[in-house]
Amino acid sequence: MAYVKDLWTRPVKQADGSTARVRNERWGKGKRWLAGWMDPEGRERTKAFTTKAPAERHANAMETDRERGEYIDPDAGKVRFEEVAGRWLASRVVDPSSAIKYESTLRLHVAPVFGRRQLRTIKPSEIAAWVAELDGRFGSSTARTAYLVLHGTLDLAVDDETIRRNPAKARAVKVPSAKGGKVVAGGDDVVLRIAEGHPPQYRAIATVGAACGLRQGELFGLAEEDVDFDEMVIHVRRQVKRLGREFVFALPKNDTERTVPMSDGAALVLKEHMEAIEPRAYALPWEKVDGAEHMAKILFRWTDDKHIRAGTYDQLVWKPALFHAGVIREPLRDARGRKHYVSSRANGMHALRHYYASITLTDGVNIKELAEYLGHGDPGFTLRLYTHMLPSSHERARKAVDSRLTRLFALKSYGAGTEQAAVRSPTHSWEADGGLDLEGPQMSL
Repeated sequence: MAYVKDLWTRPVKQADGSTARVRNERWGKGKRWLAGWMDPEGRERTKAFTTKAPAERHANAMETDRERGEYIDPDAGKVRFEEVAGRWLASRVVDPSSAIKYESTLRLHVAPVFGRRQLRTIKPSEIAAWVAELDGRFGSSTARTAYLVLHGTLDLAVDDETIRRNPAKARAVKVPSAKGGKVVAGGDDVVLRIAEGHPPQYRAIATVGAACGLRQGELFGLAEEDVDFDEMVIHVRRQVKRLGREFVFALPKNDTERTVPMSDGAALVLKEHMEAIEPRAYALPWEKVDGAEHMAKILFRWTDDKHIRAGTYDQLVWKPALFHAGVIREPLRDARGRKHYVSSRANGMHALRHYYASITLTDGVNIKELAEYLGHGDPGFTLRLYTHMLPSSHERARKAVDSRLTRLFALKSYGAGTEQAAVRSPTHSWEADGGLDLEGPQMSL
């Protein structure tokens, strides 16, 4: 049972047999009132208060929570955030690249602010200010990932009954939405000049990227056995993926293989490339740094005869090609004479995928098909990303209406005469004309 005890006095029996409380040696020292209760394990727990009323409320609340099965150990919230964050990180069942991303986000952005804090001291207002600062300094993507790590850790603390509720879920905490405007696809001339700006041994990378919509890592992992010249398709089966400082072969994004149609022109480019540079077997670990060896006759190698690394390719091939095409400015040079190109994410290799989407949509490929070719798990995402690229349906709608309603438009709207008599009765059946059967004048459309 819950109780409250006065720590400053003790009971003394009087001559008349009554009991009175008198001051003891603790009088005036420390907090006076001690709230006591039994926890779910049957252990007596206590907490001191300055005044009696809060002590009574606390003891009764602990007793009520125990009876309801909602008891939270008052000392549990003293656990430091970093202890629970480590358990949360270890509990994630994600691909290695996501695990690396979460670990670096925790280390760089979350732990420096909340790592040494006791869980019970973390307030929604602090979280809201922290998220806003990250969004302003590093952008919405970093802020959203950091919030995910914080939110997940605090959720685990709630599940472990370390804290009662997750302060990151408070209404005061506003998570920034992903920022991004409409994607823009370059024109045919721009894509041509970008490909021209590539060294001959890498020119097929840009060409196939624009003609088949493959991602950068998928192009680097494209192998001879993936190209089917009989069926005129490319089987996208792997990508070159970076895990920390190491590289592996891995399934394409969303862990899904796919098949992409290959045009005659793309097939010719690939044939010429393979004739000039014979594909040879190359091995990398599969999915994990310590994964089983995976062998493939990849089509593109770097000058050291190894796989192409995205950072190296971007700096030494892609950005110079953008400059050649007039997309970015002339590079700056540092004190050692090294070139530094000023570019942005909008000018990355994804621009070739956007170009592929624009030309296929213009020529009638539907959203569902395009989503399959691009490897999007949700056609709705493809629609949201490229809806502004869909060709206008206005002219098609005009032609459709004119072709079917020629006789209707021939009717005169004003005046009397033979034209009025030509209008059929609303009870006439149109089945003979292949249309609807209108049953009387009160039909509902």
